[in-house]
Amino acid sequence: MGQSTAQGAKSEGVLIEGVFDKPTVAVFDGERQSDVGGALILGLADRRVGLTQSLCDAMLDPRQRGKVEHPAIEMIRQRVYGIACGFPDLNDATRLRDDPGMRMLCGRPIDGEEHALASAPGLCRLENRATRRDLVGMAHALLDRVIEQQAKGRRRKQVKRITIDLDPTDDPTHGQQQLSFFNGHYDTWCYLPLVGYVTFHDREGREEPEQYLVAAILRPGNAPATEGAKGLLRRLVARLRGAFPKAAIRVRLDGGFGSGPFLDFLESLGVTYAVNLPSNERLREAAEEGLEKVRPLGEATGVSERIYGECRYAAKAWSRERRVVIKAEVVRCERTPQKEPKDNARFLVTNETTSPQHTYENVYCRRGDVENRIRELNHGMDSDRTSCTSFKANQFRLLLTAAAYVLMQEIRRRASRTALARTQVWKMREHLLLLGARIVRSTRRLVVRLSGTSPYRDAWLSIARALGAAPA
Repeated sequence: MGQSTAQGAKSEGVLIEGVFDKPTVAVFDGERQSDVGGALILGLADRRVGLTQSLCDAMLDPRQRGKVEHPAIEMIRQRVYGIACGFPDLNDATRLRDDPGMRMLCGRPIDGEEHALASAPGLCRLENRATRRDLVGMAHALLDRVIEQQAKGRRRKQVKRITIDLDPTDDPTHGQQQLSFFNGHYDTWCYLPLVGYVTFHDREGREEPEQYLVAAILRPGNAPATEGAKGLLRRLVARLRGAFPKAAIRVRLDGGFGSGPFLDFLESLGVTYAVNLPSNERLREAAEEGLEKVRPLGEATGVSERIYGECRYAAKAWSRERRVVIKAEVVRCERTPQKEPKDNARFLVTNETTSPQHTYENVYCRRGDVENRIRELNHGMDSDRTSCTSFKANQFRLLLTAAAYVLMQEIRRRASRTALARTQVWKMREHLLLLGARIVRSTRRLVVRLSGTSPYRDAWLSIARALGAAPA
């Protein structure tokens, strides 16, 4: 228990008796190992997409080159890979700065205290020196790399349709953060990020199961829904048309985007759209005819019933009348039939030409899958760690988190033929990245020795080969 480790530090351990068939000693005196040995595939995915290099190229580094100990690309990779591995805080980065696997991923020698990765103060300085120009360039780089990567893996002429989803989400704040405001809808002080995803459709027109993150824009907590959306859509639509010239583009949006000027903007882009509309007296009157037909149906069947219709409608601020799809539904609780049924009328403004039922159920309601991706970003990647005082530094953090999520999506994309094809990102992290490994260095190469009994060994090897690794 008092022996020295290979690094000369005193080992610590515990004695466990009465649990196993023999007294057991656990001692932290093993040779240097990595806790993120499986994260090699993160480096493979990153090099294939070119993401961290593009983010670095978009930034200006004002430091004197001769005095730089940690290059910007190394620190960006340290943060992006750390976030992907489940270490989103700067304190976590300090704990990982000596991990040989993380050093190797960031291009540092695996041995020697002088080769440690950047500390928390150094990474904090990186966050706080980001300028508006840097952040815009990084956002553009993220969007461009995702679209380019999708174009590489697809036959461009066979992509018939692409759907864009934009959605605000709340990011609660705790402290003196710039542009943090109280939002009555979420009943908290928060930021209100706008995230954008694209979904590709197969040859039969069905949406693929994955929605790919292309943008994450941090906004003040009191920002209107449309803030930043026009600029994002203008660039995104142009990039998609350049990469997939024969694809039709659809935009789906939740409530808050149904203003007249924004609908005019969507039409000027030449896209089809389906936008949720909040209810008002005139729309409720238009839905009443359908509700009158549904109520007796529900009484007869004892379950919720709905029918679909449409009307022409123009709000005061709209430039003209537009098609509005109506879902007239009466909701009944099957478990407690004594409860009074409730009317549930929903409305969409759209320029789609399909039937009202198809437009609502097959076009708009698929937005539910995007909600799952947003939940992954928020909870699986900890995108809410925007605790810096500076708003720009928090936007920088959000972009790095988005980059980490993009790499995890690329890994999941390459896992399509494995048991992890539809696994959530936090499970993928546990199964693929957080693997203990012993890294052995010789004069010619590094050997990362992972456990031969790892339950997802075959999936890991399949993904690595799909990302460009050759059989050893």
